[in-house]
Order: sequence, then C-alpha cells, then structure tokens
Amino acid sequence: MSVGGIDAQRISSMLAQLRAAAQKPEGLGASATQALNTVQKPTAASPTSQVSFSDALKSSLDSVNNMQLQSEKLGQDFAMGNDNVSLSDVMISGQKANIAFQATVQVRNKLVSAYQDMMNMQV
Repeated sequence: MSVGGIDAQRISSMLAQLRAAAQKPEGLGASATQALNTVQKPTAASPTSQVSFSDALKSSLDSVNNMQLQSEKLGQDFAMGNDNVSLSDVMISGQKANIAFQATVQVRNKLVSAYQDMMNMQV
C-alpha cells in the first residue's frame, strides 16, 4: 500500500535505519572513549593568516544559508518520491540547518548587546 509516496517497505526501511542509529552509541569502544578524553594542544597561528571579521562573518552566513538551501532541496526531493533521499537524511539536514541558524541568531544578539553596551559607556 502506498500513501503519498511512502509505502510499507520504505517505512520498514526507515525503522531499520533508526534502530541501527540507536544502537551505535552503545557500541563505542575504548578507542572512542580515549579520543574523547584526549586534549589537543593549540597550534600557533602564523601571523600572515589573518582573516578580517567581515570575511569570517560573510563566510559563516554563507555556510548557514547553504545548509538551509540543502535542507530545503532534500525535503523537496523526498516529497517528490526520490528513492535516494531517506526521511532520516531530511530530518537530520533540517535539524543541522536549524541549529546553525539558531547559533547565528545568538551571535547576532550578542553582537547587538555588545554594541549597545559600548554605546552606553560614558567617555
């Protein structure tokens, strides 16, 4: 039985993917735990590799925009019945885009707050 492009086989496939994903955290070995507990020492940046604030901001905004566009495209592909796109891919992509956007909003809020604090300082 097919309902809106999703049949019983696709639903069972999605359930199998979700169950497999749920099993992955339990299978962490000692190497994964050891990797989480190691601390990497920062490396010294070369003085010639300076990036301007505006370039970093533009790059970050472009990255968030690309995540949102990719998420929208995956959603459209899934809705059109593309067999290469799974529901889990669509949901994960959407959540990544949402988290990136929320982080961008928080950075904007902090920048506005810092600007207002500076403007309220007396000279």
